[in-house]
Amino acid sequence: MAIERGKDSPLPPASPANIAAITNGTGTGAGLAPSNANYRLRLNPNQDHRADNYDDLGMEFTPLLFSSLERYLPPNLLDVSRDTKYKYMRDILRRYSTEGERTREQKHKEYRQKIVSNYQPLYRELYTMNPSMFFVQSFLKAFNANEKNKDESIKSIMSEPSPGVYTFDMLQPRFCEMLLSEVENFEKWVHETKFRIMRPNTMNKFGAVLDDFGMQGTLDKLMEDFIRHISKIFFPDVGGYSLDSHHGFVVEYGMDRDVELGFHVDDSEVTLNVCLGKQFTGGELFFRGVRCEKHVNSETYPEEIFDYAHAPGRAIIHRGRHRHGARATTSGHRINLLLWCRSSVFRELKKHKKEFLNFCGECKREKKGRLLHSVAAKKKELLVGEGDLAS
Repeated sequence: MAIERGKDSPLPPASPANIAAITNGTGTGAGLAPSNANYRLRLNPNQDHRADNYDDLGMEFTPLLFSSLERYLPPNLLDVSRDTKYKYMRDILRRYSTEGERTREQKHKEYRQKIVSNYQPLYRELYTMNPSMFFVQSFLKAFNANEKNKDESIKSIMSEPSPGVYTFDMLQPRFCEMLLSEVENFEKWVHETKFRIMRPNTMNKFGAVLDDFGMQGTLDKLMEDFIRHISKIFFPDVGGYSLDSHHGFVVEYGMDRDVELGFHVDDSEVTLNVCLGKQFTGGELFFRGVRCEKHVNSETYPEEIFDYAHAPGRAIIHRGRHRHGARATTSGHRINLLLWCRSSVFRELKKHKKEFLNFCGECKREKKGRLLHSVAAKKKELLVGEGDLAS
């Protein structure tokens, strides 16, 4: 992927010959223009562009990824046919996805298909997004506002108890109960069939990946229609406007489950965390500041310390790089829904743009320190100059 540092790069005109090469497969590679390097992606997305829908294409990459990436295409390619754009973006993605990665992805799809073909859902209505059944009225009302007022409407339901951490009421009690029962039903099936399942991550030994047993479509819509809009408002610095994939799962805590969770960062740009229940004590989240990879183990400052107590149906949303952990659940069982939202575009851009990581608390302190040092040095230089003139 060819990306210039700084602002959007000047783009050469897309010649008919090159467009034809992309469309007809007469260029180099898998049906793409030979001068691919001349078509540089935009550094900033075209927010006004309405991307095509790619759901009906049988693709090796998620359709959402194509819709998100399309907004970064050169202006010359925005109005060409969908097939042209698809082939062009597919080539870009293949350059950054090895054959081994694609093979693993294909095996994971087969794994999911095996589960979906054999597992019988308890509540099929959970497998299609139904906002009026899932969400509380305050959440629905905020998103049903007209486009002009929607951002302010969403902000009005949010609390920010600590910088970069937002909480809001989200899920109906009945939905929480149904999802808990669905997860229990799935785990019962796993136990009875002795089917080996993948756990949510390397940190949690209990819980289930919702995407793996058929809920990927529901969670796609949750991210695309709701979480991406929230993230566009509050987390634009980590690609909140371009979230295009997710990892959705539930985690279980209790004395006979995972008891606590150590200090860590998530493999996400934005994380949604909603408590589903049940009855429990303890289990508070503790936050300790946002950090980039370089500073993940740096010290914590007093203003970055924040503890959060879960309440069923209430959501908390934060940057994935916001360091956090979970204290011990001392009694009962706590079960939470997690949605790790990712932006492939942001992950690629931050490799190329100088000082792209402006979300890191330690980077900000270092930058401020350099600025203060520079100002102090300049003052000293001026004072010395005045002294020389006086003498």
